[in-house]
Amino acid sequence: MQFGYTIIYVPDVAASLAFFEQAFGMTRRFLHESGTYGELETGATTLAFADHSLGHSNFAGGHVAAHTSAQPLGMEIALITPDVPTAHKQALGSGATELAPPSTKPWGQTVSYLRCPDGTLVELCTPILAG
Repeated sequence: MQFGYTIIYVPDVAASLAFFEQAFGMTRRFLHESGTYGELETGATTLAFADHSLGHSNFAGGHVAAHTSAQPLGMEIALITPDVPTAHKQALGSGATELAPPSTKPWGQTVSYLRCPDGTLVELCTPILAG
């Protein structure tokens, strides 16, 4: 078994791709001509976005839309960076909402939390040093 994709259901796939490009410096792999599915270059695992209409067609009972939820969903995307404060500031300038500013955890890792305009919860963090 190999982890292949994280797919986030969003109201506007192109807008989510553009936000991640601007806020986090990621590169768009592609956006389907229908505008309902797109992917970012993220390394071995794909970060993808799909329109809520695809989610509704996949799940008979529907799904929770992160952008309309008052609280962040109980899952996050973690992005590793050597400079959390600078990345955090860049994301805020691109339209993210701050949930927790950069802080140093007891194990030495610097971490912050943001909510993207599409509702996605993002953790920015330094690498965990093996000890």
